[in-house]
Amino acid sequence: MTPEFSRPHRLDRIGAGESDVHVAAQGEELKAIARRFGLPAVEKLEASYRLRREALGVLARGHLSAQVTQSCVATGVPLPARIEEDFAIRFLPEPGADDAPEEVELDESECDTVFYSGNAIDLGEAAAETLALALDPFPRSPDAEDALKQAGVLGEGEVGPFSGLAALKDRLTKGQG
Repeated sequence: MTPEFSRPHRLDRIGAGESDVHVAAQGEELKAIARRFGLPAVEKLEASYRLRREALGVLARGHLSAQVTQSCVATGVPLPARIEEDFAIRFLPEPGADDAPEEVELDESECDTVFYSGNAIDLGEAAAETLALALDPFPRSPDAEDALKQAGVLGEGEVGPFSGLAALKDRLTKGQG
């Protein structure tokens, strides 16, 4: 299945030094990305890459720029968000591929790792995945705290290690009186 924002970049187009590549999603691609990530809208998604061959694959460093609309987790109100994110991605051959090393040691360095098969890496899909990782997982509007309180959700300052026991004690005490 082809991703909604696919920008394959052939490996044979990456020379001995660094090469610069820019990708940007357009029209229907932006709408499809919004649907994929459950967003009301994605207005802009683009990424600039600096690609360099390595012994095992390709190192891509770059910058992602996006404008999206998320929904507040408490109120559902649309929240515009601007994302500016530097990234580093290491593209490695899919394990089991003919040109893949037998063992790939993944470290916890500053790079995310993306596996590819064939003779190209997909810079559009890498940008979409980078966007997904950069999104606020719990976006909140200015009215979120009030909405959560009305729904009975305790704030962080109201919750402690014994708050559940205190509530149980209050209920038991009221039941005896």
